[in-house]
Amino acid sequence: MLGGKTALITGSTSGIGLAIAKAFAGQGANIVLNGFGDKGTIETLRAEIANANGVEVRYSAADMTKPAEIAAMVAEAETEFGAVDILVNNAGIQHVAPVDEFPIDKWDAIIAINLSAAFHGIRAALPGMKRKKWGRIISTASAHALVASPFKSAYVTAKHGIAGLTKTVALEVATQGITVNAICPGYVWTPLVEKQIPDTMKARNLTEEQVKRDVILAAQPTKEFVTAEEVASLAVYLASDAARSITGSLLPIDGGWTAA
Repeated sequence: MLGGKTALITGSTSGIGLAIAKAFAGQGANIVLNGFGDKGTIETLRAEIANANGVEVRYSAADMTKPAEIAAMVAEAETEFGAVDILVNNAGIQHVAPVDEFPIDKWDAIIAINLSAAFHGIRAALPGMKRKKWGRIISTASAHALVASPFKSAYVTAKHGIAGLTKTVALEVATQGITVNAICPGYVWTPLVEKQIPDTMKARNLTEEQVKRDVILAAQPTKEFVTAEEVASLAVYLASDAARSITGSLLPIDGGWTAA
């Protein structure tokens, strides 16, 4: 389905991003991985994805808080593969605290990585997509792009920003063969979710089991975590020609969370 295409996925060394990278590779796309982690572990992942699918896989250590590194990552991918056909803005971090106690450095980092990095990636990748008259921009937003939760002021703000950015860019490129969409997952069991449990325990004075049951899964009528593979399958569809008329959309995959 995606043979000959190149997909750059930020934050793809674990969690949802890694699942998307594997799914795209399974459809024949060359892959640019990005993210932090142990060098040896990342190289093992890179080789496994390449060998399992017969595609080229590269890795960029670009820091998503640094616009120049994001632009350089896109430029390197274009030099290596000829184009970035599919850009997935997936990198994200989280911090949970009351707004009047929210650390300023955490606010700045979340806005930079979860929102501004998507702008810088889109800005760098769009000219190449315009030249080819084909492109797919997919951002991993969140149910928090559609609704809010307490103690997550920076994250909710960033994800609402992704929603606005998605709609704006979609309108700008609507006649140029480029679609721009955001996937809005509910709670997916990833390192990002796991790491926020201690902060949520502290902010709400709850036990770990209470956080999982009464905070996380309470939001999802199915009472089940969304899987990273389910999110990846939706991303594959959005990247396909079958989805060419879907643009400017915020697509929930949240177990019914935002249906209420």
